[in-house]
Amino acid sequence: MLERALALQERLVAWRRDFHMYPELGFREVRTASRVAEELEALGYRVRTGVGRTGVVAERGRGHPIVAIRADMDALPIQEANEVPYASRHPGLMHACGHDVHTACALGVATLLAQEDFPGTVRFLFQPSEEANDEGGLSGAPRMVEDGAMEGVDRVLALHVDPSLPVGDIGLQAGPASAGVDTFYATVIGRGGHGSAPHDVVDTIYLAGHAILAVHSIVSRRLHPTDAAVVSIGSIHGGQADNVIPERVEMSGTIRFLKPEVQKRIHAELERALGVARALGGGYELRIVAGCPPMQNDPQVAELLGEVVRDLLGEGHLPPQRTEMGAEDFGVFTALAPGAMFGLGCRIEGDERKAHSPRFDVDERCLPIGTAILAEAALRLLRRTEPPSP
Repeated sequence: MLERALALQERLVAWRRDFHMYPELGFREVRTASRVAEELEALGYRVRTGVGRTGVVAERGRGHPIVAIRADMDALPIQEANEVPYASRHPGLMHACGHDVHTACALGVATLLAQEDFPGTVRFLFQPSEEANDEGGLSGAPRMVEDGAMEGVDRVLALHVDPSLPVGDIGLQAGPASAGVDTFYATVIGRGGHGSAPHDVVDTIYLAGHAILAVHSIVSRRLHPTDAAVVSIGSIHGGQADNVIPERVEMSGTIRFLKPEVQKRIHAELERALGVARALGGGYELRIVAGCPPMQNDPQVAELLGEVVRDLLGEGHLPPQRTEMGAEDFGVFTALAPGAMFGLGCRIEGDERKAHSPRFDVDERCLPIGTAILAEAALRLLRRTEPPSP
């Protein structure tokens, strides 16, 4: 399978560079989805478009088991700084998280599996908007689920580029593989007035300072030391003039967790932390928006992926991993069917390009490796997974 994927190198690179040159934000992936659907139809897949707004679902085969392969397609609102022939041609937009690679690899897998006979069905999920939520607070994965993309799925696979690993190394672990994420919006409320008379006001800047310290103490002083969690404030807005104490200070932030009970505890502790404003004579408002759940790699699917990596690449290409607190809405899919995501080493030798940065780029030798692992893993799952009982 690796040899066959290596033979697709030029096509994989061409796809990836095409997507990279024409990035589109979440739920606006019109051109990307059209190109994907065109390629899949040419390969003979049954294709459905407009899934989860701008997603694409494609199938080959019939009946169970159904093995799904997910690739996210959206880009980020970042101005690219790379001076390369395939740099973004859309000002202010960039594939800075490798979704162009994910989409190209999935098309490569579809090409390879179109040449195979297998029991059951392979289903491709080309997902919109992994990076952002819509006006209803949902990203692309739950929107695709609403449109039936996961109906009947027995196993689900995905990859994500990992610029911390060299080409040829794969990041893989069973159990929690990325964090769940919620967003909070808080307002500290006081009584505004002139900065020369702080005794006549309820100073929201002062109250917010205490609240911020309390929020930042949640993980270190209110949670068990072994419970992985993050509470970070990302924005603070209050006041417009240097000599006026404002009536309101607004802040927002992110919550990361691996366990539902830790998520609930953080929600309660946010109320307690902001309550310091009330204790000092002011008030507060708090709104928490639930995001995606933690992503769980099924142990058996992860074991099969490890087997595939060792068979295709040899021993020594699965370095030890530790769970990071980034979030991935692939967890929406793994909550519905056993599945796993692996990290695809893509580091440019001597120049690691961090994701979500204007200089992000990959060593394109990673493309056939990701393609081969996904294709071989999907085939083994199709041939080994027992259909569900009638």
